[in-house]
Amino acid sequence: MAAPARRTPARAAQKAQRSLIPQLHWREPQPAPIVLVSGPEEVLAERAIAGLRDYLKAEDPSLEIADLRADDYEPGSLLARSSPSLFGEPRMIRVSGVEKCSDAFLQEALGYIEHPQEGATVVLRHTGASVRGKKLLDAIRAGTGGGIEIACAAIKRDSARVDFAAGEFRAAGRRIAPAALRALVQAFADDLPELAAACGQLINDVQGEITEPVVERYYGGRVETTAFAVADTAIAGRYGEALIALRHALASGADPVPIVAAMASKLRTMARVWGAREPGGALAARLGMKDWQVDRARRDVAGWSDTQLGLAIQATARADAEVKGASRDPVFALERMVTVVATRAPFGMSIAEASTRR
Repeated sequence: MAAPARRTPARAAQKAQRSLIPQLHWREPQPAPIVLVSGPEEVLAERAIAGLRDYLKAEDPSLEIADLRADDYEPGSLLARSSPSLFGEPRMIRVSGVEKCSDAFLQEALGYIEHPQEGATVVLRHTGASVRGKKLLDAIRAGTGGGIEIACAAIKRDSARVDFAAGEFRAAGRRIAPAALRALVQAFADDLPELAAACGQLINDVQGEITEPVVERYYGGRVETTAFAVADTAIAGRYGEALIALRHALASGADPVPIVAAMASKLRTMARVWGAREPGGALAARLGMKDWQVDRARRDVAGWSDTQLGLAIQATARADAEVKGASRDPVFALERMVTVVATRAPFGMSIAEASTRR
């Protein structure tokens, strides 16, 4: 058995320091004298801060809210905004741009967390885009000021986007069919703010369970949905349908890059499950995927050989380079990619020849 990796004293101390204050989920914020909202995912940060505001307003409707910018800071503003008024109403001070904070703000904030004002909740938003303000963050994470942290990590993986969208409907007490959820996430694969807005629109507009036809009716025109339709038909081997879907997508104004990205995403997932014989749940856990993603990829890859899959991946990689500037004819690059994937044969081979190779 291999010996565990050694941690340097600095890393061990850093990990211990970060565990000194409570770490709360962005969907379940709670007030504290100092609330550090960290991480790059702005949608999650906005939800966390709004949830905290609602929490405080529910406790006392007379809540006073003030906004400050740490990068354009007027000295003395933090103390002035957080100090109690004549009637002692609770205060919430939202401070943005801490990752770009001025020296004046940093100095005053370090002093403030040593002696927070009673009845005030100071929310510090740090995106992590720079190390500016690290001294302040380290002090908060060490427990100075009795603070909490709400981490808003970037949502990059498909499984994380599915979790996010499912959580939106669950929080609203609404049901969405699994197929509808998948279609919705695919429609906004690269835009979390728009995915959040789409979830909100469906929650507000649709009565009863949200089904796949409902999602298709609302968002069927999205470029990403069209792109995955092209990929699905090509991977299924329906060559004629795939070309028609591609031409329809392009005629509708679809950009070639997302079409290639959709194909690459599907093929990449197929390659990950290729040859794996373990149960779907165990494979999903090992690969960091959802069970339905593994099941779908296994259905997609059925009937493919490793040679065919490798050929399709190479064709898609070539198309990716060409639609991003390596070729003057991105439409031809897309048609060649779709042809190779749908026929599972080298480009230029006749359909009859390709059929005999399967």
